[in-house]
Amino acid sequence: MTLSENEKKRLRNRYGSWAVVTGASSGIGRELAKQLASAGFGLVLVARREAVLAEVASELQQTYQTEVRLVLADLAGPAGVAALVKATESLGVGLLVASAGFGTSGQLVDADLEDEVDMLRVNCEALLRLTHEFGRRFAGQGRGGLILLSSMVAFQGVPFAAHYAATKAYVQTLAEGLSRELKPAGVDVLAAAPGPVRSGFGSRANMRMDMALEPEQVGVPILKALGRQTTVLPGWLTKLLVYSLQLVPRSIKVRIMEQVMGGMTQHQRVATVGL
Repeated sequence: MTLSENEKKRLRNRYGSWAVVTGASSGIGRELAKQLASAGFGLVLVARREAVLAEVASELQQTYQTEVRLVLADLAGPAGVAALVKATESLGVGLLVASAGFGTSGQLVDADLEDEVDMLRVNCEALLRLTHEFGRRFAGQGRGGLILLSSMVAFQGVPFAAHYAATKAYVQTLAEGLSRELKPAGVDVLAAAPGPVRSGFGSRANMRMDMALEPEQVGVPILKALGRQTTVLPGWLTKLLVYSLQLVPRSIKVRIMEQVMGGMTQHQRVATVGL
């Protein structure tokens, strides 16, 4: 999927010339960076893996002739966020795509607590710090956009991914509230809540993903929803999964998700990225 020329023009006119994309080395973050490059945005790409991030930057520069700057940072700590803030002080950034994050699955009581705390820091604390910084910056300039990566698991408890789902519930409710707070200042906030997306984490994490969307199927719908919706469920599979449970009582949703996640993980403790 590609953005139309009218959509590219809308994004540039509304959000300016520079975008920051965290988690840009793979998956949805990489796809959104590609789409924004095609729209003519200069990009600040943020991730931990230098070699992979440099490869992404080279591809975007060669394909779209856009300027790309790299920030190598671990967003699990305040230092990583501070490095990103400093690197963008002199740029006319008008759009933040906060897609950095990771997840775990299995029983929480069997987890490594430090892994869970790191996930909380990346998925929630770093997101809060970035949203606070760029939200203030955008409000001050009278325009801007924040895309926060939620998930379809944000709408109910999910056994065998209980903590991960809780971090995404935080993202979802933060985006919903901020959307109303920042609207008078000309800042658009979007919660993007995809379902399973194929980005390589399934095989690495020993998860069975019989049905999953490709990143290319969700990037364009997310960008088209920015400034028009508060929450987007990108991709047909996401809509099917969420809408099919819409009228089901919350307690039953939890039981259904227990069966789904239990089958995917076989109750083993594994690391995942970005469901």
